[in-house]
Amino acid sequence: MKKILITFLFFGSLLIYHSAEAQKTTDTDSTYLIVKQNGTELIGKIISQSPYEVLLETKTIGQVAIPKSDIKQIKLLRKDEVGSGGNYNPDQPFATRYFITTNGLPIKKGDMYAQINLFGPEIQYGVTENFGVGLMTSWWASPIVLSAKYSHKLDDNLHIGVGTLLGTGSWSFPSFYMAVPFAAITYGDRKNNITISGGYGTVGYKTVTTSEREGHALLSIAGMATVNNKVSLIFDSFIVPDDGRDLGGFALLMPGMRFQTAPNKAFQFGFAGIIYTYTETINGEKVHQRATVPLPIPMLTWFRKI
Repeated sequence: MKKILITFLFFGSLLIYHSAEAQKTTDTDSTYLIVKQNGTELIGKIISQSPYEVLLETKTIGQVAIPKSDIKQIKLLRKDEVGSGGNYNPDQPFATRYFITTNGLPIKKGDMYAQINLFGPEIQYGVTENFGVGLMTSWWASPIVLSAKYSHKLDDNLHIGVGTLLGTGSWSFPSFYMAVPFAAITYGDRKNNITISGGYGTVGYKTVTTSEREGHALLSIAGMATVNNKVSLIFDSFIVPDDGRDLGGFALLMPGMRFQTAPNKAFQFGFAGIIYTYTETINGEKVHQRATVPLPIPMLTWFRKI
């Protein structure tokens, strides 16, 4: 009986030991971001951890033992957040927007962010994985514009989006209305991409006695190039082609930079210029003219993930 009891205690101790060891080890196929209390970031695979420290295998400096008292955050990274060199490439939560135009990329389901600029606020929300809605207005709440966009992934580096903008003059000009159906095709990912988009904008107003409406084709070429985890180059444009009418056409060009100040915050600034064509009568003949005008007010935008 004594021998049986000793054998039972021996194997029981082995089971308890192996169970404790299993709790210390972590899935070494996954990559983690460890943020220390002083802000230092380390990326690698967790080899093991105890109640006192975490052993991390990094590509740059090998194994590092980090006391748990020094750790502020441990985050499991997705594959698309890890670069080829083992560096951390955080997601771009505001990648669906440039300065004023959108692209074929979807806002993620459940995500919501605000875009604030000198002219007014805007909110975007991901209803499903492929469908998002938004609301934009000026600081005096006129006009008010609703947006909707459906995105479709053709392959890893090719997305298309179709949507519309529907607006009203609100309280200050209730008879005003606008509608802009559009489509966009984007080549690239959420960090580096180029987009060509087009649509048709209709604006007008209707009263009891009068009704006016006018429409124009609209084009845009825009893109984003990520420099590092915090800085991206942004280019946007808004083009109304010259269709031969006296109004002419114009192109609003907007180069700038975006600074990802935190995972849920970004600041963007840039400058804009307008190239426009117009028709004037000289010596009784209509002559097409072209002019370039830089805008003195910079393009400033604050992004906040809600």
